[in-house]
Amino acid sequence: MSSAEFNTLLLSNADFLKPFAITLTKDAESAKDLYQETMFRALSNQEKYLAGTNIRAWLYTIMRNIFINNYRRKSKQHLCFDNSTNDFLLNTQQVIIGNQAESGLRIKDIQLSVHNLPVIFKKPFILYLDGFKYFEIADILEEPLGTIKSRIHFARKMLKAQVTRF
Repeated sequence: MSSAEFNTLLLSNADFLKPFAITLTKDAESAKDLYQETMFRALSNQEKYLAGTNIRAWLYTIMRNIFINNYRRKSKQHLCFDNSTNDFLLNTQQVIIGNQAESGLRIKDIQLSVHNLPVIFKKPFILYLDGFKYFEIADILEEPLGTIKSRIHFARKMLKAQVTRF
């Protein structure tokens, strides 16, 4: 197929892409960009089109793939807008320095709450925190598996009620 024939075929079948682009992007300007990119890719990959096949399906596929690739690219970008006078875009993948003193106090509060649990709940919960599995805790404490699971559940519930108060 010659370039002139392909261009004629492309232009005669391109109008249906505009509503599809708006459906995908939900924005008129983004839809125009997507439409333009689709037409550019179709023209630059003209040799990949097989004469006699459905050109609309081919164009739909190109547009859909461009949209998906752009969406994935944007979702991987972590940008934060700074409303300062100069309007800078900041990269949020920078190292965040936490307040160690505050988190240390919070850990101490949690440890105190665990220590204040009733013994019946504290033993299985501490073993669970140490990395033991439910069945291993049941063997160590010589209790049924269901009892261990419920005690750990109630210990979590008690801790959650106490820790939210801080």
